[in-house]
This record gives sequence, C-alpha cells and structure tokens, in this order.
Amino acid sequence: MVIAPSPLNESKQSSRTEESQSSEIELLSCPVCYEPLIRKGPPGLIMQAIGRSSFDCKKCYKSYSSEHTYLDLTVTAGLKKYVEVKPVGTELFRRSFMSFIYEKGYRQYFRRYGFPGPDEEFKMAQDYFKSTEGGVLVDVSCGSGLFAIRFAKSGTYSGVVALDFSENMLLQCYDYLMRDPPNLLATDLVLVRADVSRLPFTSCSVDAVHAGAALHCWPSPSNAVAEITRVLRSGGIFVGTTFLRSSPSSTSWIFKPLNERVLPSGNYFSEEEIEDLCTSCGLTNYSSKVEQSFIIFSAQKP
Repeated sequence: MVIAPSPLNESKQSSRTEESQSSEIELLSCPVCYEPLIRKGPPGLIMQAIGRSSFDCKKCYKSYSSEHTYLDLTVTAGLKKYVEVKPVGTELFRRSFMSFIYEKGYRQYFRRYGFPGPDEEFKMAQDYFKSTEGGVLVDVSCGSGLFAIRFAKSGTYSGVVALDFSENMLLQCYDYLMRDPPNLLATDLVLVRADVSRLPFTSCSVDAVHAGAALHCWPSPSNAVAEITRVLRSGGIFVGTTFLRSSPSSTSWIFKPLNERVLPSGNYFSEEEIEDLCTSCGLTNYSSKVEQSFIIFSAQKP
C-alpha cells in the first residue's frame, strides 16, 4: 500500500526546496547588472547540478550556461565577435602551457621567496577562516585549483567556488578533479569563470574569500578588493597571499634585478600599502604574517 505524503510534509519539503533555491539565487548574480540570477535546472552548489542548469538575468535578459566544466559569468560570456585583450600578465595565465606547468614547477619556485608551500599556506588560511566554517568560500584567482580543492576536501564549508578568469586554468582544475579519488565532482565545489573586478555574486552573500598568490596579478587591486568587500557578508573574512615589494634594507642589490625579472610580473606592494588598501575598501581587523617576500594577510568586513 502506498501512503500519500501529508500536506504538512509536502509543505515543509516545498519550503526547504524554495529556501535552497532562494539561497542559490541570492549567491550568483549577473556580472552586468548584479541582479540575482534565476536558475533553470537542479538545485545545488555542485558541478553536476551547475552543468545541467542555465541561468537568466531578469533585468538585462542576459543568459549564462555551463560549458560542462565551468560556468562562464564574465561580462563577455557568449559573445561571438567582440574580443577583449587583457594586460600581458592576465593573458599569460590564459595560456595552456601556464596552466600545465603551474603545479609542476612554477608554484614550487615560490619557496625561494619565503612561501612555505601549499599545505602550510592552506593551514594558515584555515586558521584565519575559523569563524566562517559552514559558510560559502570563494577562491578567487584559483588557478589550477591548488587551494580550492583543498578547501572542498576539508568539508569545512557548505560550498566552495573556484573562480578564475583563465579558461585553461579552470580546465586544468577540472582535470585534477577528475583524477582525484574519491571524485570531487559530487562535492560542494563549482568552477566559475569571472573577473575579480566584477564578481558575479550578490552583495553580502559570501562568508569567506581566499586569494592565493593573486594580488600582484590583478590589473587593479583596489577594484578587486572593493569587489571582495562588496560580496562579503558582515563578519566575512578575506585572506590573501602575495609577494612583498623589495626594500633597500631587506634585499641585496645583487638580487634586485633577479626579483624584477624572475618574479611574476605585476603589482608589488609593501605591507603598509596592503593594509592601507584593505582599510580604504572598508575592511577591518587587519593582521598579517611575513617571511622574506611572502606575506599572508587577513581582514574582516564589519
């Protein structure tokens, strides 16, 4: 005998489904007008659900869909004729050879400048993120997923968004996910292509933002940090690592030309400048740890 579900149970289930779908709509937004996107497809902040969904903006009528591996939420998504060339540093990381070598020698070279290595950097970031456990974490400029995969595996967060502007970095991240046992494709992890200066999330919707070795790569760090502040919830945490700019007192004249030529091209700042940048964007409770040219810093949205 089949027992029909009671109206009360149906009501509760419907309420939970609507609440789940509502939370997802509140998270992903149109990068053009920041209007929350309407999903057509299965709910869930997992790759399998995102891959079977399409997203529409009811304000500007722009549509977005997954390319089976990542969801493209850039302003130029879907354009067929218009081509926009980014700064040299940005375009470099869009090349397939950079995504291939990133974890096969390129990232390991950072140890020469004080970076403690991915495992230790992950532990340090997790310490800063303790108050955001159970929330949604966005790993901006995630590269090949070096940290995003670690965050997802930790089970600490209700959802992890691996976000990068480079198509090839996201494809490489997907490849690593496919090789990983158990398969992470069924976990709360999604890949999103987006511009850090135009984050596709509604305001006050994200609990934690991580940016590993990224600040110096951004064309406009001030715009990026302002965007990060916008999407963070009150009490949300931003954690980043980068290279500090060489100073006359800390770097021998012999190594200065090497630093300029070997380090990834981009914007390098002093510790004071990074703190000033975070403060000017409305973040508080700034703290940092420094080792040679390596810095890990944290700031909080009031």
